[in-house]
Amino acid sequence: MQTHREARPTRTDGRGETLTVVDNRTGKTYELPIEDGTVRAKHFRQIRAYEGDFGLMVYDPGFANTASCRSAITHVDGERGILEYRGYPIEELAEKSSFLETAYLLIHGDLPTKSQLGQWVHDITFHTYVHENVKKFMEGFQYDAHPMGMLLGTVAALSTFYPDAKQVSDPRSRDIQTQRLIAKMPTIAAFTYRHNRGLPYVYPDNDLWYTGNFLSMLWKMSEPKYAPDPVLERAIDVLFILHADHEQNCSTNAMRSVGSSDADPYSATAAAAAALYGPLHGGANEAVIKMLMEIGDKNRVPQFVKHVKSGEGLLWGFGHRIYKSYDPRAKIIKKTADAVFELMGANPLLEIALELERIALEDEYFIERKLYPNVDFYSGIIYQALGFPVDMFPVLFAIPRTAGWLAQWREMIEDPEQKIARPRQVFVGPERRHYTALVDR
Repeated sequence: MQTHREARPTRTDGRGETLTVVDNRTGKTYELPIEDGTVRAKHFRQIRAYEGDFGLMVYDPGFANTASCRSAITHVDGERGILEYRGYPIEELAEKSSFLETAYLLIHGDLPTKSQLGQWVHDITFHTYVHENVKKFMEGFQYDAHPMGMLLGTVAALSTFYPDAKQVSDPRSRDIQTQRLIAKMPTIAAFTYRHNRGLPYVYPDNDLWYTGNFLSMLWKMSEPKYAPDPVLERAIDVLFILHADHEQNCSTNAMRSVGSSDADPYSATAAAAAALYGPLHGGANEAVIKMLMEIGDKNRVPQFVKHVKSGEGLLWGFGHRIYKSYDPRAKIIKKTADAVFELMGANPLLEIALELERIALEDEYFIERKLYPNVDFYSGIIYQALGFPVDMFPVLFAIPRTAGWLAQWREMIEDPEQKIARPRQVFVGPERRHYTALVDR
């Protein structure tokens, strides 16, 4: 029986393979080694047009075709719609795993044994509480402050509570900070939600599972003990698994870039969260909700699609910079949505979303451009059905992505090839000129 992993297209390691480059400016020929399907950008430095030339650089805005690291964490095959964590298909993890087990996999490289998982869950649960001064810090935010702004500000402040986090070269310190961050993110996130509503903060209930505890901190009122609905608890768990990591995206790149200066992981995580704050990254599912609300009725979908095709509107939740086929996470979320809507009642926007998906998948305009639903298309509808305001969407993204950020940060710290991030630039400014006195200008 052929495994999923064996079904991948065969790749060579590139050993012994080279790329021949002819510089037409000088007529010189260069042999550049190919390794793992890549050519090291630094090898182009030897290609010089004249004596004293800095050497050829590679210009790649947005890192569209530049690998910044070697990573064994997440594999994405955008052409075939494949996403794997440490070799495990996302479909299997979403069906059979839990978020904390998946987080362990991302951090440590393998699925845990029963005893390892028990210890991991215990260690995470042990760190769910935050210092009482964190509450005072959060109370300083305006009542209507954006939850994501509160989250990243509070996470950055955690570095002042744990000065031992600066010992990034100490494996034991890295383990402790990893546990602290994964544990405290739901607590901070729930506090931002309660803060916006003028409600008292709810402390963690460590008798509950990770996602059940999060729901308790969000929604517990006067009852002595909150009992999360297992359907909702599982739905959040699945969504957390799907959002846990996604290779070298904008926020992960920020995590690695800031971490490369040996900054503590709280500061690096705050930087990653700031990147996620942007509407082109973590705010995309919020944009989907706003788009569906603007459409307003499924009968207006054809007219909306017509506007998109003519360049008069934006289609949020479709297409992906990496995926050129159906985002595998979107398929899983669609199934999760069914369970949530059966319990909570259908979201009024769902009917519009389904009609929009149907029309788009049948229209040659979208098919030719490989615009298929991505993870943001249905996740926002689920979150809204659960009662979350759209401002909370990027916060809900940041909680599970913390596990992926930390896995990437740890890998970067342990990689002997990694140095402080310092990209080159193509200078297009003026030639040297000389200062003139103010009266002569």
